[in-house]
This record gives sequence, structure tokens and C-alpha cells, in this order.
Amino acid sequence: MTEREPYAGTTRKLVLAFDVGITYSGISYSILDPGDSPVINNVTRFPATDHVGGNSKIPTIVYYDKEGNPRAFGEEALQEAILERAEDEEWKLHLRPRNIPSFHVDDLDIPPLPPFKNAIDILADFLGYLFRCARMYIEESHGNGRNVWTSFGDNIDFVLSHPNGWQGLQQAQIRRAAVQAGLVPDTPEGQARIRLVTEGEANLHYCLASRNTAGSKDDVGVMVIDAGRRTIDITSYYMTSSASPPTLREIAPAQCLLQGSVFVTQRAGKYLRGNGNGLLFPTEKLQGSRFGTEEDIAIMKSEFDKTTRLRFSNPNEPSFIRFGTVRDKDPEYNIRSGQLKLPGNEVAALFEPSAEAIIAAMEDQRRVATQPISDFSSVDRTAKPKFTYGTRCTVEFNRNDEEHVRRAASAFPHPSGCTVIPNAFSTILRKVGVLVSETKEFRKIFIVECAERNICDTIAMEIVCYRGNSQNPRWADSEPVCAPSTRTHLESPRHSARAEVFAGIQFYRQRFSIVLKFGLTELEAQISWVEDGEEHRGPAAVVFDHVVEAI
Repeated sequence: MTEREPYAGTTRKLVLAFDVGITYSGISYSILDPGDSPVINNVTRFPATDHVGGNSKIPTIVYYDKEGNPRAFGEEALQEAILERAEDEEWKLHLRPRNIPSFHVDDLDIPPLPPFKNAIDILADFLGYLFRCARMYIEESHGNGRNVWTSFGDNIDFVLSHPNGWQGLQQAQIRRAAVQAGLVPDTPEGQARIRLVTEGEANLHYCLASRNTAGSKDDVGVMVIDAGRRTIDITSYYMTSSASPPTLREIAPAQCLLQGSVFVTQRAGKYLRGNGNGLLFPTEKLQGSRFGTEEDIAIMKSEFDKTTRLRFSNPNEPSFIRFGTVRDKDPEYNIRSGQLKLPGNEVAALFEPSAEAIIAAMEDQRRVATQPISDFSSVDRTAKPKFTYGTRCTVEFNRNDEEHVRRAASAFPHPSGCTVIPNAFSTILRKVGVLVSETKEFRKIFIVECAERNICDTIAMEIVCYRGNSQNPRWADSEPVCAPSTRTHLESPRHSARAEVFAGIQFYRQRFSIVLKFGLTELEAQISWVEDGEEHRGPAAVVFDHVVEAI
């Protein structure tokens, strides 16, 4: 992509771009000054995200009280006190066109709206929230920020994205929501300040800016595939860069498939439970195993979504779901050392419905396109971590490991009877050879064992940044380049720890995961645990004072 041309206007202007997605939403903005080339920035800080250092995406969720008043948005609506009373997201799909068969979405697939709100009302409330977030971010992030905001006056334009295939009716609804949100007045001048763009067009420009397509070619057909968590959007365009100005036009009807990655994980849950009605899954998968409980399956399903699903690449090789400790075994069900072994072909079957839908849609796009399609591009926002991230912990003593033998004097017993060594470094996100998506999470399971239950009620962990050259750092006390980077802690509800007995003595075990989400700019760290079959996550930052054991 060539450098953006200088802004030709005569007065300062702010352009706000709101991407309201089905699952996540974000804000970009550009301050246009006469004669300067535009620079696009992202809003990376929202309410209730301070504990993770900020984030460029927030959940597309609104929480309403019984009177129909919005009480929480985005991450705020995911706080535990609210989450237990909140409704599902996906409300945006209620705006979709009903007469386009390629959308493959039925009303039965979407959670119902609250009885006192329609989709336009919710969109208006959410747009108003995004506007307030943008103002707060600019005022707090720029020098003399309040004066900067005041300098825009009403000279603020809005770019609002919408899914492929949304046309006149849906675009009118979006504009109505923008007026209802107070972004612009309901006048011709106000409507002129709103620019609508399809998500396919936005994705294509992103790919071009990232040089992810053959953007230097003239007169070429390009298909863009945006494989999201809920939906898969496919759009085909014909680019004529030799024209003045360059042109971009759609050459096939856009398609939106409800076959995103979340449905692969849903099929994995049915697979593990063995309730796939015989279509894809054997009915005896974990039935009869002591690890076939809803709590264990919930942990397995979560681990599948975070790791196994992302790592799967070969149906001829087995996949693994790590969910327990090294002492968790059930060989009859392919469970050893706390992990479940799955045949690669059975894991591949979980992806097949989505893959088949994508392939069929691609073939349909090429068949009906008015111009030949020669290039394909997937929307893949990735970055590479600069360092290795992990945490300090204990590891079970191994008499066959020379380094363990050398450290034997520091070994001590856990309540469960195993002997552990302190000061180990457990890698969670490795620097070498990792390309990280902005939505990809890295996690590792740990346990803490306590003589009394209340000691397990609050667990704190420290995230450590390793800046050395070793590809596999093992010890925190012998690596002087290990330094605290980010801290996060878990405040678990009481009685979430399990009571166990060893040698006639009762103790308590709390199992949890450290979750790192690298993103493109920020490192997000959380601790998660499962209670009553549901995953919970906790923020905050405290140095840990309990020993934990890597699994």
C-alpha cells in the first residue's frame, strides 16, 4: 500500500470507526489535520480492562436492568456479579437480512432479545457507549487531551462497519441507531457524517495494508475469507488499480456462514460427552470413566478450545487435551499423566462441517463471480512475542534428573505426599517460533495444595518475562534475566477447592490455569478456574505467597 495522501481539508476533523462485531467490538480513530498524512490509532483501553493493561477489543454485550436501562457494557458486563444475571450476546444477528439464503442463520440459532428492547435500541445503546469510550481514551491519552477533544466541535465523522450482504433496510437501521445514540443529528448534514463500509471491504483493506494479498497486481479478482469465532464471511472483489482513482467492486454475492470456531468447540463437547447421536461421535467416549464428569468435561472442552483446536494440523497424528495432573490416569480411556489422547481422524471430524461449508461457499463464489478470481486472502491478525513469558512454581522431584538431584536439599513434601522442588520456571508463552493471533490464548494448568481450605480461597500468581537466549529456561533463581513483568491474581469463591486425603490426613487442592493473551500490542494475563462446570476468571495483581506445582 502507498503512503496515505495528506488531508486536504481546511479544519481539524476526527474520524471514529466503530466495528460492532457479533462477539467482539473495537474502535479506531484518526485525527485529521490539514496538510498531514492520516495516522490510524486504536482505542486500547476500556472500562474494566485496566487489570490486564488494556485491550483493543471488548465483548459485544449489554446488560440491562429490569426497567430496560443499560447498566453495563463490554468487559463490565462480564464481571461476576453481573455475568450470572446477564443474557447472551449475538443480538446483532437480529438485524440480519431474512431473504438471503447464503447467511445460513435461523432465528432459532440466536438467543432472543429482552422483551423491552429491539436490536436497533441495543445497537444505539452500544454505539453511545463506544462513543463515550473513544472520548475518554482521547482525552486521557493525548497531551492536553480535553482541549484536543474540544477542538473537534461537531466536526466528527463516523465509519460504521456491517456484515457482508446487509443492504438498504439494514443500513437504514444502523443510521437510525446512530441518530438514536446521539452521534449525529437526524438531518441531511448529520447523515453525511456517517460512512458505512462492509466488513468484507474493511478486511480487504486490512489485507492490502498488511501486504497479505497480491495487492500490487492490476485488474485482479480477490476472495477474502474472514473466519471468525461465530461466523465466516466470504466476499469477492475485483480490483482495478490502474484506474484513476483505483476501483473496487463486488463480483459475487457475499456469504455469511454460522460455522465459526466456536461451533468446532461445541462439537468437541458433544464428542467428549458421547451425545452426538451417532452422527460423528462414538457414544462411549468417556462414559464409564471417572473423568467423565461434567466438571472434567468442561475443563477438557475449554482446553480443547484454547490449545488442542489451535494446534491440530494432521489427521494422521493424535491430539491431546491436557486437563489434570501427572497422577490422573485411566488407560482404558486413553488418559495418561493428566491428558486425554484423541485419534487425529476423530478430531478432524470436528472441523469437517465448517471446512466443508467454507469449501462449498468458495466454489459457489468462483462459479457465480462475474470476473475470474485468482487470489485468496485470509484475515489473520498476528504478531510475534518479543520475549518468553511464564511463572515461578514448584515441580515434582525427579531422581533421574541431574539438576533435580543437585537441588535435592531444597526439596519438600506436598500434602498429597509427592516431593517438589521450588524456583522452577514454567513457560506459558514461548518467544521462539510462535506467531500469535490477537485472539489466541496460551494457558497452562497449575495446582496448589493447602492444609486448610481458606488458604486456597485466594491464590496470587506472578507472570515473569524471560529475556535470555535459552529456548527452554527451567529455573527462575539461576536465570538473572528473569524479571517480574505482569502480576495477576485469583480470588476464587469459597469451597471451590477439592478436599482429598493422603495418609489419613485431609488437605485441599485448587486447580487453576494461567491464561496469557498476547494480542498485537498488549499482554493480557488472567487466572481461570472451573466451578460447577463453568469457567471463572479473576483479575488484579498480587505477588503469590503459596507454592504451586506445574502439571
